[in-house]
Amino acid sequence: MSSCFIGLMSGTSLDGVDGVLADFDGATRVLAHVYRPFPDALRAELLALNQSGPDELHRGALAANALARLYAQVVQALLQTTGVPASGVRAIGAHGQTVRHRPGLFDGTGYTLQLNNPALLAELTGITVVADFRSRDVAAGGQGAPLVPAFHQAVFGRPGVAVAVLNIGGIANLSVLADTGVLGFDCGPGNALLDHWCRQHTAQAYDAAGRWAASGRVHEALLHDLLQERYFDQAPPKSTGRDLFHADWLARHLAPYAAVPAADVQATLTELTARVCAADLRRYGAGCRQLHVCGGGALNDELMRRLQAQLPDVKVENSQAAGLPPLQVEAAAFAWLASRTLAGDSGSLESVTGARGARVLGAIYPA
Repeated sequence: MSSCFIGLMSGTSLDGVDGVLADFDGATRVLAHVYRPFPDALRAELLALNQSGPDELHRGALAANALARLYAQVVQALLQTTGVPASGVRAIGAHGQTVRHRPGLFDGTGYTLQLNNPALLAELTGITVVADFRSRDVAAGGQGAPLVPAFHQAVFGRPGVAVAVLNIGGIANLSVLADTGVLGFDCGPGNALLDHWCRQHTAQAYDAAGRWAASGRVHEALLHDLLQERYFDQAPPKSTGRDLFHADWLARHLAPYAAVPAADVQATLTELTARVCAADLRRYGAGCRQLHVCGGGALNDELMRRLQAQLPDVKVENSQAAGLPPLQVEAAAFAWLASRTLAGDSGSLESVTGARGARVLGAIYPA
């Protein structure tokens, strides 16, 4: 039986879809990686659906259909690149697009919502699809996030050595891997605010290599105010998203600082991400001397420089050095989670999400 799985990830950065074809026979091997950007209209609709608006159910359903079709294009590209037939793939792990994440709130259970149409994806590809990975953990009293620390442990963990993995997508999440156990949680904003500010002031989708941030200066008073966000002081388990760190959150904090140059704001937001992530590593991973950084933030040279400056006793490096390129890690994680689901094995960690126990995650849509 094939040991190949496809993982599809579209995260809070809202830039597009990363897909990998991975083989889990023995060590994790990524056989191919494909990226497809979101069409402008789909990106705008997914961003709008992060907040309440008119006709949400109708718009959300159609956006889910469009996302599934884009997912199918990524799947076909992976198959064409590798020559692997659809019959040679056990399953697709399709995360979907998170538009709301409110675990534990309102009624004691809360919810997490990822737009997706896995049934349509199964029809379009002829491959079994595993989706809806987060809701079972939330039902068990957990945060439903982050789900990647178990995969990080499988790929990056080293016996006898404490290692940390920092994924910087739209939101930054940290995994601390040690013989005594695994800890993981969302630190706070990653690229979401950086990309928003960059689009607003430069018309570019992101700050390439952090060059714009590097041209500015950190505004210490603004940074101090941003760091007062209560989420940063909460103890894990905890998770967050655009429900908290969105354009209005930033606008409120910037209101008293209208005269600050835009490049200085970008530099300050970059420093914010570095400070928050570094503080969390010092607080919860004091024994770690190696930090593998993945996600789009790993390609931001200025952000990486600021992380290293905040962690002088830690080797901060791109996850490529540990064998898995930064833009492949999350997609590979959901391929791995799909493999766990089909095997009937748990994919969550009680120590990470705070659920009542590990659970088999995801719903299966047969080919």
